[in-house]
Amino acid sequence: MSRAEIEAALQAAIQQCEAAACPLSEQQQEILLEALWKSLDVYFPVDLAATTDSEPNPLDELTVEERQALLQFILDQENQNRPWKIALLNDWLQGNDSGSVQFIRDRYGVQWLEQVRPCHIAYYRNLEGKESVRLKVGDRIEVTNGLWEWVQEEGPCSREWFPCLVIQVNDPSLEGKQPNQVLDGLDPRASCLVRFETGAEYEIQGIYDWNRSNWRWLQE
Repeated sequence: MSRAEIEAALQAAIQQCEAAACPLSEQQQEILLEALWKSLDVYFPVDLAATTDSEPNPLDELTVEERQALLQFILDQENQNRPWKIALLNDWLQGNDSGSVQFIRDRYGVQWLEQVRPCHIAYYRNLEGKESVRLKVGDRIEVTNGLWEWVQEEGPCSREWFPCLVIQVNDPSLEGKQPNQVLDGLDPRASCLVRFETGAEYEIQGIYDWNRSNWRWLQE
């Protein structure tokens, strides 16, 4: 089964619960959705060998207005520490209107949604000069060997990129903040801990400042 088929099966199961007079609570549905997305990431891992810089960006299919609405929605959800895809799917499963991003459900659907990756969102944020994406535990990124050795554009020590998983984020700007509190800017003191496919771990200091050029979203 594909990711979309599994998601559709879950939606059908929730609807059957409602039809049998045993509806799931909103919190139960959110837990199921979050568990589903995490499971799909495990059973449908990224094929690093098949990824290319020329891979189509799903956001290219949106109009300018639709893209701006989606990016704003994602930013609003991030400021509340809520996974934006889960928020959308929760609306869909409960039959709620998603406001400014209702068009995603009406015209694009789950199959389009599951194609959107952090690198696709970051691309358009960079174009608009609004690169305010905060790393969180579970994000997949690539880091360059420039973090731990001297590299040159040409020469024996050239730049290489290595995929890894963010397993810890230390961001002073988040201390004492409420989940729904809007966050201002990115803290240059922030750091994160990443784990490579070999199991080795590495701490990156200044992830939003002097080391920002040494990591990028995984090109999924």
